[in-house]
Amino acid sequence: MIYPENFEKKIGFTEIRVLIENECISSMGRDEVKSMEFETDCGQIEMLLKQVGEMMLILQYEDYFPSQDFFDLRSELIRIKPEGTYILMEVLPDLRSSVFTLQQILDFFTRTKEGTYPYLRKLSSKVVLEKSIHQKLNLLLTEKGELRDDASEKLMKIRQQIRQKENLAVQRIHEILVEAKKSKLLPSDTEITIRNSRMVLPIPSSGKRQLHGFVHDVSASGQTIFVEPEEVFEINNDIIELKASEKKEIIAILTAFADFLRPHLDDLIEAYTFMGVIDFNRAKARFSISIHSSIPKLQPYSLIQWLGAYHPLLLLKNHAQKKPVVPMDLILNEDQRILIISGPNAGGKSVCLRTAGLLQYMLQCGIPIPVKETSTAGIFWDIFLDIGDEQSIENDLSSYSSHLLNMKFFLKNATSQTLFLIDEMGEGTEPRVGGAIAEAILEKLSQQKAFGVITTHYSNLKSLEGKVEGIVNGAMLFDIHRMQPLYRLQIGKPGSSFAFEIAHILGFPEEVMQLAAEKTGETQLSFDHQILRIEDEKNQLEQKKAELQLADELLTRALKRYQDLYNQLDQSKKEILKKAREEAAELIRQSNRLIEKTIEEIKKSDAERKTTQKLRETLKEFQKVLEEESKELEPRPIHLVKQEINDNKESTNETKPLQVGDWVRIKNLDASGELFSLNGQDAVVIINSVKLNIRADRLEPASKPVFEKKIRGHLLEDINQKLQDFRLTIDVRGNRAEDALAQVNHYIDEAVLLGIKEIRILHGKGNGILRNIIREHLNQHQSVSAFSDETPEKGGSGITLVKIK
Repeated sequence: MIYPENFEKKIGFTEIRVLIENECISSMGRDEVKSMEFETDCGQIEMLLKQVGEMMLILQYEDYFPSQDFFDLRSELIRIKPEGTYILMEVLPDLRSSVFTLQQILDFFTRTKEGTYPYLRKLSSKVVLEKSIHQKLNLLLTEKGELRDDASEKLMKIRQQIRQKENLAVQRIHEILVEAKKSKLLPSDTEITIRNSRMVLPIPSSGKRQLHGFVHDVSASGQTIFVEPEEVFEINNDIIELKASEKKEIIAILTAFADFLRPHLDDLIEAYTFMGVIDFNRAKARFSISIHSSIPKLQPYSLIQWLGAYHPLLLLKNHAQKKPVVPMDLILNEDQRILIISGPNAGGKSVCLRTAGLLQYMLQCGIPIPVKETSTAGIFWDIFLDIGDEQSIENDLSSYSSHLLNMKFFLKNATSQTLFLIDEMGEGTEPRVGGAIAEAILEKLSQQKAFGVITTHYSNLKSLEGKVEGIVNGAMLFDIHRMQPLYRLQIGKPGSSFAFEIAHILGFPEEVMQLAAEKTGETQLSFDHQILRIEDEKNQLEQKKAELQLADELLTRALKRYQDLYNQLDQSKKEILKKAREEAAELIRQSNRLIEKTIEEIKKSDAERKTTQKLRETLKEFQKVLEEESKELEPRPIHLVKQEINDNKESTNETKPLQVGDWVRIKNLDASGELFSLNGQDAVVIINSVKLNIRADRLEPASKPVFEKKIRGHLLEDINQKLQDFRLTIDVRGNRAEDALAQVNHYIDEAVLLGIKEIRILHGKGNGILRNIIREHLNQHQSVSAFSDETPEKGGSGITLVKIK
């Protein structure tokens, strides 16, 4: 039960309906919004919320979902149910496009993986759509939505005859015009004109007997008559008869199509109803995304456990004005069923109360609400509201009388499944009496196990916590040092009205303040001062607690970072040593192969045994050095080991003259390559694919490196590699918002490190949800100086161009 009748208007839900209705793209969706009702069945509410939640995911993360041609043709389909009726021609183009949209929606859910969007998928699985309907419509209609000439053989023949007659009429009237000009009956500048949809010739009234025909019109002066030549008149009459035949044939075609549709009409009407539900869910989803809604965990009993809750209308308003909005945590359960909120005027008490009522009503209408996902929500059978001025001159009711009538209704109907909301309880009459009545009402409502939120300034109501079961205080926090409301709700303590403090800030005379204090009484002043003192001490404790928590978090992060770095360093060390051992072993193997090959060549050239023995001894010594270094786990840089191998090999080539194809080194430089050509002292060397002209006396023999594995780890080389690998465009399409933002953050960090000043983010167009989320994030990113759409020819609004500081 919802009370009073104008509950939706009072709580702000009427505006929510309008906002959702504005998101609809069809009259079917708007009808669904208008018929949206407060539900009390937990299973039904969960189903409605899950459908919207799935649509939110579709709009945010799917590349495409149909959002056009949602036409409501149900009334026309119902009209053609009787046998012998025909469908209207003007309906066919909309029928074709909307049936195509329906098929696209069904195909979308058919293509998705099993288990994806289960609630909407289940909804779509009930829809039966005959595919031949769209095929038949394509055979009947042109691309422009007109009936095709070949819709039937008879229609084609009729239209061919019409065109022939029309061409003949045009040809004949032109011939008559030419003849009339030659005979000076008509001036040379006379043109054919149209009267009553017929081609006529403007003739001076004095010559009307010289041209036989039918007069269709006379000029205002009476000097000109508009005549359709007799011969053309006959042709046009033939055309009229043919067009009558055409119309008759078109009706026959439309009747036949209606006969074709009739067996499928019930399914088709249900399909259009499904399309309206899809539009409705799409509208709710778009609205929910705009207010950052989520779906709390549902419980089938009375409960409110909202974390980070916002009033949706205030959220939209403040966002438009770029003002912050303070969230609130609200908890009503078996232990604390009734929350009494107190605090200064304009401190946010009424906003908290309205937020509680509006969000609960939205939720039970199947609309996700702006709370954290970790929130939990229950189901109420009734929501009662007493807010605003309900005085009535006609019924001789004062504001307080109206308030009492509402309280009478509350007391009579409230149960453990009721949520009641009372703004400024007890006001409108003498404070002491009003406070006493309010206290009695709350005690009775507590006995009835009802749940509620009330706002008040009355001290006697603030003192009910601890005396009456289920009642808890809540305070709207106030900065007593800056004398500003903080708009934050704190459950567990009463709030002060800060009347004396505000009056003092506003500069009230001291003697007036003193007099007011005396009249207030020591008890009341002491109570307010105690609240102030407790609030101030609690705020200080909260601040200290926050500081300690921050310090603890910083320390925890520092320790974790230290441990991670230690583990990373230890792992890196092991990997480096392992890699060094492997490379050393590989060098040994390659050295063996190379030296053995050299020895073989020496043997073939009948070299001295001493030279061979010397090479073997050098190899053994080198191998021993490598093995010792490997055991010590501190290998030397590989390029030094390679240099030793090269030096050993070069010793065998010291006296060999240079020849084309030899591997040579430029003296005093660590640069070597292949000798490409040699002409006296003029040599050409290829180093790293580059030809270098150089004098031969600057070259010395060298050996080709055993392997050319690059040594990594140097910062410059690493950055160069990153620059080569870096792509100026990142594609985040199809990602969830949090994943996309993480990729964008990493991408921007890389760009900053590499000194890149401009990047592109490819997010796609779709419904613009992912684009808006990314741009909101970029707007706050400290490394971003500006961003904009890419040029239309390069992607337009589907790509965001980002300037890096």
